Parts: sequence; structure tokens; C-alpha cells
Amino acid sequence: MLKTVVVTSTPPLSKTRRPKGVDLERYVPAFLTWIANKLSRGASQHYLSAFDVGIETWRCLVMLALESSVSAQRISKLVGLDKASVSRCFKSMQARGLIALSLSQDDGRVRIATLTKVGRELHDRIIGIAMERERAFLEVLSEAEREVLIGLLRRLHNNLPEVEAKTERYVAQRFPEIAQRRASRGEEENDE
Repeated sequence: MLKTVVVTSTPPLSKTRRPKGVDLERYVPAFLTWIANKLSRGASQHYLSAFDVGIETWRCLVMLALESSVSAQRISKLVGLDKASVSRCFKSMQARGLIALSLSQDDGRVRIATLTKVGRELHDRIIGIAMERERAFLEVLSEAEREVLIGLLRRLHNNLPEVEAKTERYVAQRFPEIAQRRASRGEEENDE
């Protein structure tokens, strides 16, 4: 006689059973965060002391060196910085003569940044430090390991939208009151 087995999603945690703690020796998001934070903090200290440039300004300079002109929204989307933060960074970069700001021809509300000669020169001075930091960081890996790492990081980066979607589903299933509150906030924002 065949037995029917119904598979359901993980049941919600009971109030008496607590989830196990995070194993910090194996929790990948923690490692990625620690590495990113420490790399950023170290770079920022060097860039600030040598060139009076913080990490956000450096990230904007990098994007502007790669693209002839760019909006705060595009940098925010590509790099993951807060758009308001990028806009503030643009204002200070403009005041220093590193960029020129103009309105987009496609959308007159969008400000477009373009790297000035002074901004390009600053970028070109800092990039040597950035590349040396990357070289030093990766020197513990073989060339083959570096290629594998880059491929894995690219796959993980491309998977971030799925992470967000699955997180939303998890919250909706386990915490319907939170999902409902979020949904009502979204409706209120759409009404405005």
C-alpha cells in the first residue's frame, strides 16, 4: 500500500522553541559584510588622508570614469548606495570641481554628473592605491582560485533579487501582520 506524504514549507517556530544562533564561523553574509566593511574602512582612511576623498566619493569617481556621464539613480542601482547619499556626494564633488552637473535631456528632473579634468586626475591618482589593495587582498589565492571567486561572486550578486523575493515570501508566511503592514504602507505611498 502506497503512503501519501504531503510536503509543506517549514512550520512556523513555536513560541517555546527558539531558533539556533548564527554560526559565525560559517555564516556567509557575516563574512561578506565583515570583509566589505573592513576593506571600505581601510580604503577610506587611506583616500581621506592622502586625497581628502571618502569611500562614497571614490565609488562615484569610479563609476564616472567608466561611464562618461551618470545619474545618482544609476550609481545607486549599480553600487547599492542610497540615492540621497549619492546626491549629497555629487553636491560636494561639484563644489570641489570634480564633476559638472547638468539636467538630463531625456528627463529634465534628473541631474547627470560628468567627470571634469580635475576629477579625472584625482581618479587616476587614487586608482593605483585601489589596485594595490585589490592585489594585496587576493595574493593569498592562485590565479585559478581568483577566477573561481569572481565567478562565484558574480553569481551571488545576480541572485540577490531572488534572495529579496524569497525573504518577502518567508516574512509573508511566518509574519502575516508584518506583510500586511508593509502592504498597507505601499498602498498609502501609491495614493500620495
